[in-house]
Amino acid sequence: MEAKRNKDENVVVGISQGDLNGIGYEVILKTFSDKRMFEFCSNVVYGSMEVANYYSEKLELPTIHLNAIKLTQDLVVGKLNILNLDEKGVKVEVGKSTQKAGEMALLALEYAVKDLKSKTIDVLVTAPINKENIQSEKFKFPGHTSFLAKMFDTDNYLMLMVQQDLRIGVITDHIPLKDVATTISKELIINKINILHESLGYDFAIRRPKIAILGLNPHASDNGLIGDEEEKSIIPAIKQAQKEGKFVYGPFSADGFFASENYKNFDAILAMYHDQGLIPFKTLAFKNGVNFTAGLPIVRTSPAHGTAYEIAGKNEASSDSFRQAVYLAIDIFKNRQMQDEISQNPLLSSLKKMNQKAIQDEDASDLLDLISDKNEGIIF
Repeated sequence: MEAKRNKDENVVVGISQGDLNGIGYEVILKTFSDKRMFEFCSNVVYGSMEVANYYSEKLELPTIHLNAIKLTQDLVVGKLNILNLDEKGVKVEVGKSTQKAGEMALLALEYAVKDLKSKTIDVLVTAPINKENIQSEKFKFPGHTSFLAKMFDTDNYLMLMVQQDLRIGVITDHIPLKDVATTISKELIINKINILHESLGYDFAIRRPKIAILGLNPHASDNGLIGDEEEKSIIPAIKQAQKEGKFVYGPFSADGFFASENYKNFDAILAMYHDQGLIPFKTLAFKNGVNFTAGLPIVRTSPAHGTAYEIAGKNEASSDSFRQAVYLAIDIFKNRQMQDEISQNPLLSSLKKMNQKAIQDEDASDLLDLISDKNEGIIF
């Protein structure tokens, strides 16, 4: 049964535990050891109370109120709720890749997807998985992004790396480098531009966003001297987007684009392949960068780092990226609420946002009364 919640309540953040032998629990516990986190979100971790307690004690973390629940609906505000998926107990092998850790990571995702579909939780923040040990008959994907796209029957999605005003999307994400040139096409680029453009408006509340497109070849091909992908696919896609009224520019040579700090002049950037986008992003924003999946009907974010087995259990992991992933998920959820409200009734939305004390003149008051009468039950 779909849960119905007042939109003024705290956003309910679902958290999948990821690989329990990595740094996932460490960054989750460190994030919520700050009690201020509970002031603007409620939460549920799909995982194991035993594992959470193990890491809390091993790392000697500040005391945090953990609450075991059997149903997401039973979560308690002001505590870190653990929906316990571990009935028989699981062996923690810190810093090691194990089949059991992969199974538990997938189980957490399955529970989270179920609750997202029923709207029992509002957003999902995924702790890092090991993309190898999670593979199974149920999970044959290169990562979270394509798995969630499949679960929500979405073909049009985009991996978008975010750190404040820096947003870098990747046109071809997890594919071998040798396949990039043959995968890129005018149609694919246009598709990714459209997803990004819509996301910038709907998820980030940016009006008339400016998007930069990177070239594929060195120096963006130097007018065809170094490859022809720019001429055949990239430039035609940019021109079509411009004809449609979008502020899309390029193709830019990736090295000069970032070295000159030209990226600061755009709301978002589309890279042609994974490393072209993620190397500069992680160089500039690794500590607190966030991975967001644009184009999904649900909100999903993740820290920009992986399982980091090499530092697992050593109390060396920073929680900054995970904390920012929680913040961004909440911000996007609220932006979507706002955009939905505006699209349903633009005039009512505008009036609601007006400072009531500023409505002093008689005409404005009469207008507010008129609209209130015609929209009985709507509270401004």
